[in-house]
Amino acid sequence: MKIGIDISQIVYGTGVSVYTKNLVENLLKIDKENEYILFFASLRRKIPIFNFQFSNEFQIKNFKIPPTLLEILWNKFHIFPVEKFVGEVDVFHSSDWTEPPVKKAIKVTTIHDLAVLRYPETFPQKIVSVHKRKLEWVKKEVKLIIAVSESTKKDIVELLGINPEKIRVIYEAVGEEFKPQNKNKIDEVKRKYGISGDYFLAFSGPQRKNLARIKESCRGFNLFVIGQPYVEYQDLPALYSGALGLVYASLYEGFGLPILEAMACGCPVVTSNISSMPEVAGRAAVLVDPLSVEDIKRGIKKMIKEKQKLVKLGFKRVGDFSWQKTARQTLDVYKEAKNFVLK
Repeated sequence: MKIGIDISQIVYGTGVSVYTKNLVENLLKIDKENEYILFFASLRRKIPIFNFQFSNEFQIKNFKIPPTLLEILWNKFHIFPVEKFVGEVDVFHSSDWTEPPVKKAIKVTTIHDLAVLRYPETFPQKIVSVHKRKLEWVKKEVKLIIAVSESTKKDIVELLGINPEKIRVIYEAVGEEFKPQNKNKIDEVKRKYGISGDYFLAFSGPQRKNLARIKESCRGFNLFVIGQPYVEYQDLPALYSGALGLVYASLYEGFGLPILEAMACGCPVVTSNISSMPEVAGRAAVLVDPLSVEDIKRGIKKMIKEKQKLVKLGFKRVGDFSWQKTARQTLDVYKEAKNFVLK
């Protein structure tokens, strides 16, 4: 089987980038049977470098095409089948940005969240329009959809009206770089970012990250807010390892990868009791109502009191997820999609 995958978004430092990189690396590591054609389009950015030796052969098709042009060609006008770029493939896994037409290939796509539909007012109108155009083609043409959580699957059914039988839930995971760091490394990273003393971690971003309520809940404590591009990705394990805890009381997440990243580094977590977050955290985090400052404060106090217990439960919870498991389940989806051709 020839499998095409759009890896164009691997270079942007987002959650989708982390997903794409880890998925592709692990597919190439575990799959000794199928051929992979990786499509990469960017006007200025370089092809990503993968980290280890692979069991399988693969090709990267590199095109100096701006993503904005591909969005117009594929999402808006829906012209130029992807086979013109990657050659004949049996299955094509599209990105979350563009949905190309195909000649014969069966299409698979991953939907990470539907925040653009849940919270359109928090995005630039252009971003909302791009995703709406892409999702319309997903509804019309994609045979199988990967959702990163049951919560996202529910949103896909509710907001897009897609038959749940077309959706496969496959969880994300944590990279091997996320593990407890030694004191020297923690101190080095703290100096780099001007952090003194004990601190909590939170994430900046769209309004749904709920940062205003989190800041109010953490008043009186030192709160370090992670936000791209200010914090470098390679420093995250040390930041998690040195923190008193992660306060991740978001209003909406498709998965919530920082929950697992923190747990893998021995950092206890307070997170929301809504959306995908209870699904990811299991019993290993303190769950709170993200709309209540008082409840977030309660959760923080409980996290401090039960830190040792939560750290232990967190390490155990992280073990339920792995990128190799994600890759194996995704490969099963490709095989299932190929059967659409054979039927």
